[in-house]
Amino acid sequence: MMSRVKKGLIAGVVATIAVSLLEIPNMFLNWFDPFQGVIASMIGMPGNLAVGWAIHVFSGIFILGPLFGVLCPRLPTDTPETKGIVFAVGAWVLMMLGVMMFGDYRTFTAGSGFGTIAWLLITHAVFGIVLGNVYARLVAREKRGATVIGGAHAH
Repeated sequence: MMSRVKKGLIAGVVATIAVSLLEIPNMFLNWFDPFQGVIASMIGMPGNLAVGWAIHVFSGIFILGPLFGVLCPRLPTDTPETKGIVFAVGAWVLMMLGVMMFGDYRTFTAGSGFGTIAWLLITHAVFGIVLGNVYARLVAREKRGATVIGGAHAH
């Protein structure tokens, strides 16, 4: 039996990979400021995308994934995907507050400000959809495997 934290960790890995695949073309085509650049700027290392990628991967897998596993049953919506969106948009709000309070005031410049904020919101929503979907599949798989024919459930 897999714990909710472990299921969240696995879902966090898949969701982080999905969002990273969205972010790679953005970095090369320069649509918006890359998420990793925003993170690096926030911690005082503008332009250091390697640090931004490391923080992005670490927070998606080891912070947001397990935290979703713990909070998922308590989130207010019905489907796992919408629970994931609510969770990820909440994380986006906290990140935006962090950028505004601790980041450089030039993080979102006039040329890319709204577009970058919208891009971050969209990628967080995608992260939440994937996170919720994978988590729900892991829960369903465990429930299917736990059925014993002719026996009683342990709990």
